[in-house]
Amino acid sequence: MPPETPGLAARRIAADIVDGVLQRKRPLDEQLEAGPLNTLPDRDRALVRMLVGTTMRRLGTLRHLLAEQLKRGLPKEAPRVESALLIGAAQILFLEVPDHAAVDLSVRLVQADRPGLHYAGLVNAVLRQLTREGKHRLAALDTVLLDTPEWLMQRWIAHYGEATARAIAAANGREPALDLTVKSDPDDWAARLQGRVLPTGTVRTTAHGPVAQLAGFGDGAWWVQDAAAALPARLLGDVRGKSVADLCAAPGGKTAQLALAGARVTAVDRSKPRLARLRENLTRLGLEAEAVVADATLWQAGPFDAILVDAPCSSTGTIRRHPDIPWLKSEADLVKLTALQTRLLDHAVTLLKPGGTLVYCTCSLEPEEGGEAVTALLARHPDLRREPIQAAEVGGLAELITPEDDLRTLPCQLPDSDLRMAGLDGFYAARIVRK
Repeated sequence: MPPETPGLAARRIAADIVDGVLQRKRPLDEQLEAGPLNTLPDRDRALVRMLVGTTMRRLGTLRHLLAEQLKRGLPKEAPRVESALLIGAAQILFLEVPDHAAVDLSVRLVQADRPGLHYAGLVNAVLRQLTREGKHRLAALDTVLLDTPEWLMQRWIAHYGEATARAIAAANGREPALDLTVKSDPDDWAARLQGRVLPTGTVRTTAHGPVAQLAGFGDGAWWVQDAAAALPARLLGDVRGKSVADLCAAPGGKTAQLALAGARVTAVDRSKPRLARLRENLTRLGLEAEAVVADATLWQAGPFDAILVDAPCSSTGTIRRHPDIPWLKSEADLVKLTALQTRLLDHAVTLLKPGGTLVYCTCSLEPEEGGEAVTALLARHPDLRREPIQAAEVGGLAELITPEDDLRTLPCQLPDSDLRMAGLDGFYAARIVRK
């Protein structure tokens, strides 16, 4: 049997993952952790991630350019045709891959797919035309609008204004740096990992290669956590010796923060596999917490001195790290999610001691999953009050504090002349005290 064309295996897996997102609505992370990717050498794994990430971040633009050439649309009976075209076009327009290799390997992907075999000539013709005209056509497009679904862009314009909405969308189109929460001495780790310390204390680096092979990982010196995700746990204040419940805790970054700060943490999550990962992470870090598999809207325990509610949400603040989210979620999802958040918050209040502190947070940009949820909670529970968040608690960054004295981060904040080092996830958090 002849050896396989170099690079074809990586592109086949990338096409399978793109199909999984677009055809079967499978989250990107779930697929990137699956078996086939782990059979590849490190270099090819990195290529798959780059192909898939670029395709998802530029999906609207890629589909627009391809649709201009596909007057009859895509063949519904052969979904591999679209994924092969998308991956080929992403390489031609956005990646440093020779055009002939991008075209040839995409054609081979379709030739290996029985329903798509008939369309190999079409894929070849469309991609060859893109090699000749694509860059010119791309320059004439408003890619910021194309790469964000209209329903999402309209919501952001209504809530943040057009300029900020466009800045958010532009930030989502850039691959983010790696953010780390370190157990101690951030300046030293920033130097060792060729990064820098952000005002909030997070170490940010553009170090390449598998995370597990970076200095300090095996020693449990740090864990991966976006700069914005590292802020809510801090808002509980000094938790040393206190009982703290971390609801919806997996994969455990906030649990680790609380345990490191000396709290007696109970981490609750309904997913047994995700909670198993949390335990593994804590073991690597040399930290301790009680892990409980339970539905946090029904779980009975406590009362606790403090509670962190990291609620399931639309995750629209994390698109820069999870570029499949705009294409997996819809506005209709917000109704179910906000109902779940309401149940979660109402139940969390019953687990909180009088005088205790609750921090509610979501990685969402949507007001229903932020300030509106807290306003409604306070209306339902007169024994609760908002505790203002101070800029000093978030690295002195006053722009992260809302007029209501809550926390609101946006992907377009933390600007940097090196765009690879700019931005952070979109998070909302409020601090609430039981009277």
